Amino acid sequence: MMGCWMLNESVSVVLALSWLGVNLYLFIDTFRWYGEEESFFYTRVILGSTLAWARASAVCLNFNCMLILLPISRNLISFIRGASICCRGPWRRHLDKNLQFHKLVAYGIAINATIHTAAHLCNLERYHLSQSAEAAGLLAALSKLGDTTNESYINPIRTSHTNTTTELLSTIAGVTGLLISLALILIMTSSTEFIRQISYELFWYTHHMFIIFFISLSIHGAGRIVRGQTPESLLLHNVTFCRDHYAKWQAAAQCPVPQFSGKEPSAWKWVAGPVVLYACERVIRFWRFQQEVVITKVVSHPSGVLELHMKKRNFKMAPGQYVLLQCPSISSLEWHPFTLTSAPQEDFFSVHIRTAGDWTRALQKAFEAEGQAIKEPRSLPRLAVDGPFGAALTDVFHYPVSVCIAAGIGVTPFAALLKSIWYKSCESQTQLKLSKVYFYWICRDPSAFEWFADLLLSLETRMSEQGKTHLLSYHIFLTGWDENQAIHIALHWDENTDVITGLKQKTFYGRPNWNNEFRQIAYNHPRQHSSLCS
Repeated sequence: MMGCWMLNESVSVVLALSWLGVNLYLFIDTFRWYGEEESFFYTRVILGSTLAWARASAVCLNFNCMLILLPISRNLISFIRGASICCRGPWRRHLDKNLQFHKLVAYGIAINATIHTAAHLCNLERYHLSQSAEAAGLLAALSKLGDTTNESYINPIRTSHTNTTTELLSTIAGVTGLLISLALILIMTSSTEFIRQISYELFWYTHHMFIIFFISLSIHGAGRIVRGQTPESLLLHNVTFCRDHYAKWQAAAQCPVPQFSGKEPSAWKWVAGPVVLYACERVIRFWRFQQEVVITKVVSHPSGVLELHMKKRNFKMAPGQYVLLQCPSISSLEWHPFTLTSAPQEDFFSVHIRTAGDWTRALQKAFEAEGQAIKEPRSLPRLAVDGPFGAALTDVFHYPVSVCIAAGIGVTPFAALLKSIWYKSCESQTQLKLSKVYFYWICRDPSAFEWFADLLLSLETRMSEQGKTHLLSYHIFLTGWDENQAIHIALHWDENTDVITGLKQKTFYGRPNWNNEFRQIAYNHPRQHSSLCS
């Protein structure tokens, strides 16, 4: 079991370990540099090790902010999938784990931002304490630098009477740091599964605070609060010798007063490229938004599922892909992903949308698809479509036996796949390697079977007419029912068709025993390779 998992997830594991390794390298290398670099010796006298903690976490924060936008650039991922040889075949499915990598990078940002903030709060307090009357020796001498002409300061807090909070909010670093922290907290907290289920709109709108986040991040270092000794000053002022003669800095020629300056801000250099790429991504989305989408059919299923058939110029898809839908009459900003349920061989593309939130409920109402008469296509609300995206479920065609497993509404990708298998099996010029498909669907609610059972019934009828009943073997498992349904099922058990789905194949009740199922498949197809998709 572990061997199979490693085989399937090896690319993802290597990517995650590489990301972690780069983060550790950047953190340790930067930490050591700021802990040993001669130009920051006097800065370390005031701040101690928190200087290295702040700078090391800042570099890792920049690195992760560089990566965070790339996994959500869907057109970039589609380009890589189509253009790169290494992303063909089984490798390309790992590109569909882009959101998992996006979340992983987000955790990296949160951890490093927390370290960076805590370290700088300590730095601010140490800057303040070094200006107090209790400060003495080299610490006091450093803090007084900048009080006279021709001197540059190292301590940005110029008096002990300054309130640290006021000082913080009066600097570019303080204001932008506060904005970055607030934006990050709101983005992270609204991204939890609980919030997304309650209000996807809240998650969607809050996530767009990334604009404030990146603008603030780009100018965060412009104040140059953390300062080190200039290269010119290092040539004249030998730190090893002069640190013990701080009382003679003004008089001794061999120890002139050290000069300090802040480092140039570098965060914008890290994020400029990804931000430009993501801006291009949004331009492409806007262009696709302008393209006309013709709605050819609207079907309302009793289970609260809305079926839409659409056409769009030059639209090409593959089984398992998804599109993003926007309805401007509901929201001019929100895009929602839905899996395509039509086959590439059909002259339209379709989606099945379950009513599960404010947006889908508003869409159901906009199309008046709650049992009312369907409008003429010209009077229907306008829809914008972006896509298709995602890896195609075409691996099943490369094996003689394929096992497909779906749960709940997750069955939608297999609607397109099963249709495509049927069309390919009917094409005389196509030599189909696939000879058997085992399809398993586990669902809790009997009403969810309704729309997909119609598809299976259609396939069942067509295969019977064409003599291809051997091609598809489907097994439907119902895991939730009440007492009345159980009585109804028992009374009609001997009928030729299933009481729940209307299919010849009877529904199973409870969860499948996978050991038995796989053992039976292996017995039916000895010495044959098979694919598993779920």
